[in-house]
Amino acid sequence: MKLQFIFASFLFLLFVSCSNTKPSEQNNEDNYTKLEGTVMGTFFHITYLHPQQRDFSKEIDSIFVAFNASLSTYQANSVISKVNRNEEVEIDPYFIACFNKAREVYEVSEGAFDITVAPIVNAYGFGFTEGKNLSKQHIDSLLQFVGMDKVSIQNGKVVKKFPQMMLDGNAIAPGLCVDIIADFLGRNKCQNYMIEIGGEIITKGKNPKNQAWRIGIDKPIEGTGIEERELQEVVDISDNALATSGNYRKFYEQDGVKYSHSIDPKTGVPVRQNLLSTTIIAHDCATADAYATVCMVIGLEKAKKLIETLPDMEAYFIYADPKGEFKIEMTTGMKKYIHNN
Repeated sequence: MKLQFIFASFLFLLFVSCSNTKPSEQNNEDNYTKLEGTVMGTFFHITYLHPQQRDFSKEIDSIFVAFNASLSTYQANSVISKVNRNEEVEIDPYFIACFNKAREVYEVSEGAFDITVAPIVNAYGFGFTEGKNLSKQHIDSLLQFVGMDKVSIQNGKVVKKFPQMMLDGNAIAPGLCVDIIADFLGRNKCQNYMIEIGGEIITKGKNPKNQAWRIGIDKPIEGTGIEERELQEVVDISDNALATSGNYRKFYEQDGVKYSHSIDPKTGVPVRQNLLSTTIIAHDCATADAYATVCMVIGLEKAKKLIETLPDMEAYFIYADPKGEFKIEMTTGMKKYIHNN
C-alpha cells in the first residue's frame, strides 16, 4: 500500500494574509473531513473525523482571524503591533498564552529563545520591515532592547523597560495556533485529527487508513520546491506534535556569504554552524515550535544535551559533516517514532 505522506515543510515567518478555509473532498471510507487553505502567509491542512461529519471550516476560519488580530505583526491594528508601537491596548488570551509560553522557553533555554529579539530580526530583514546592512555598533545598540527579563504582563498590560522594545512571536505563534485548533476539535468530539500550518503539526488518534499519522521530514536540499523535495525520514506520530526549523531555505546572501534566519538573541548575530535542521516531537505544537528554534540557535551538541534533559520531548537533527555530506543524530527516544517499512 502506498504511504500517504504529509510533508513537514519549514516554518514560514510571514503573517501576511487572512485565511481562506475551504472543505476539500471527504474520505468516503472513514468519513474524515479535509480542510485546506492559506493563513499566516502559508498553507494549512486539517483532516479530522467527527461523529456527525460536521464542517468546522467557518469556526476554524474565525479562529484564524482572531489569532491574526492578536499576534500578526503584519496587521497594523493587531494587539502585538499596538504593543510594539506602545499604544494603549488590552491584551487577549491568545497574546497571553504566546507570551507565557515564550517566557517559559526563554528561561529553560537561558535566553536562546527570545521574542524580544524583534528589533534585530527586523533590522536584518527577516522580520516585518526591509533589511539593511548592520554594523557591530548598530547591533550593540539594539541589544539593549532585547531580553524577556525586561518585559512583563501586569494587570492585563504589557510593561516594557524600554519603549524601543518590540515583540516578534513568529517562532512560536504558528505552533500555538495549531494547538488552539486542536483544542477546538477536541472539545467538539473529534478524537482523530491532523492539523498542519506551514509544517507545524499536531495529531491525535488514527489517520483515514486507521494507522498512526505518518509525517515526512524533508532532506535539507537548498532551493527545492514542493515537487522536488525528498524525504530524509518518515515518522509515525499520534497524540503528539511535530515542528521543524531549518536554515537552508530561509537565508539571505551578501558578498557571497549566506546568513541564516536564526538570530542568536545574546549576540544579535545570525548563527553560522553545520546544523541544517531540527525536528522536535512534543505533546504540544507551541513547545515543539519554540524548541526547534532554540536548537538552531545553540547548535547540535548543546541542542542534543538540552532536549535529552526535557521530559516528553525528542529531536531529530540533520547536519553537514566537514565534507558537506548530510549526517543524522537523534535523541534516544526519537528512534521509536521512526517508521519501519
